[in-house]
Amino acid sequence: MFPFGAMAKVKATLVCAGLFLCSTVLAIVEELDDTFKDTRVDDVWLVDFYAPWCGYCKKLEPIWYDVGAELKSSGSPVRVGKMDGTAYSGMSSEFGVRGYPTIKLLKGDLAYNYKGPRTKDDIVEFANRVAGPAVRALPSKQMFDHMMKRHDVLFVYFGGESPLKEKYIDMAAELIVYTYFFSASEDVLPESVTLPELPSVVVFKDGAYFTYDEYVDGGLSSWVNKERFQSYLQIDGFTLYELGETGKLVAIAVIDEKDPTEESGRLKTLIQRVAKEYREHFNRDFQFGHMDGNDYINSLIMGEVSVPSIIILNTSNEQYFLPSEPVETLEQLVHFINSVLDGSAQAQGGDGMFQRVKRVAFDAKSTIMSVFRSSPVLGCFLFGLPLGVISLMCYGICTAESDDGQEDMELMKREDDEEEDEEEDEPRQASGELEGPEEDGENEEEEEQEKNPDDKKAD
Repeated sequence: MFPFGAMAKVKATLVCAGLFLCSTVLAIVEELDDTFKDTRVDDVWLVDFYAPWCGYCKKLEPIWYDVGAELKSSGSPVRVGKMDGTAYSGMSSEFGVRGYPTIKLLKGDLAYNYKGPRTKDDIVEFANRVAGPAVRALPSKQMFDHMMKRHDVLFVYFGGESPLKEKYIDMAAELIVYTYFFSASEDVLPESVTLPELPSVVVFKDGAYFTYDEYVDGGLSSWVNKERFQSYLQIDGFTLYELGETGKLVAIAVIDEKDPTEESGRLKTLIQRVAKEYREHFNRDFQFGHMDGNDYINSLIMGEVSVPSIIILNTSNEQYFLPSEPVETLEQLVHFINSVLDGSAQAQGGDGMFQRVKRVAFDAKSTIMSVFRSSPVLGCFLFGLPLGVISLMCYGICTAESDDGQEDMELMKREDDEEEDEEEDEPRQASGELEGPEEDGENEEEEEQEKNPDDKKAD
């Protein structure tokens, strides 16, 4: 038998451990209130604005505690908190919260929105990137080589103090939510890299490098925004959302990676070749990539795209383009892209009034179908009960109107009968008045007949 005293010690130990864990959780993620406004400026905060009834917020909650634990254990200066946006609506409005959950990094007077995937690693990487300086220095070749291996896309300013550097720092403070920005001297560059002039802003990606030209590329922020992705990507919903902010059209090979076919591989290869071999022609206006499956595309265009196939999306106005004939060669694909660029290709979809109405109906149908697929009983309750109540109300209104109509008919019939009776009585009264004197004469004769016979004899 286990001694009673030992069992009590074990229970006490477990209770203490539980209390310790609870206090640790509270320490890594702080519950914030309206006093946060006055105390936040002294620290860098990563805040989750949530609503107690929000399902996505509940799904994010364990991930959020993992984020807090990761940042604390790594020695990050970022403090992690969460705030009930429904209880402190004034604070939520002040920080521009329009939906839940909303993740923001607050740094001084600036507030940065997080729009990436809600995973621990992505959120931690965002917090560490934005919490640090907008422009990080690369003091040596070793550091430069390390960053080149770590980042698929690397922006670096080369040179000393200049108006271009001031623009670069301002741009970095704005776009730090998307990627890192570095500065270095020309000495850290490998021999294979030759800059046309100093100072310069250079992006390293796709195994090559490209220099910013103010006269050709326009504004620095616009150029960085368009160049912050590799020329060819694996695209998902989050990536497509971010690509929409670049202003580029997106050429996608829609394939099924779980069941690869020769046709899928051929279309994917054609898109990759165009992205690499025709960069000078299309990089300014197009982003290239492939997407696994057609579910997201179908919901986006409210239609059906075959797999495999090629589609070009204009995320700014929700238009899309499909080839008029099967794409078999690189020349056919280039011709199709050029037709989209010069406006000769037929655009479908759009954001007109008809498409907006169609979108509302499509989203409603999708929501209903998803509810019934996930929980048929719940779907019947949510949609069947209101329909039943509405049906009963309509039936009650219709039957009430029918009864009122029947009563009105009966009342009208009675009034007609009474009018007919009155009309029949009027001739009788009139004839009675005409026959009145004759009756008086007859009465007089009867009275005379009733006279005493003696009177008659006297007469």
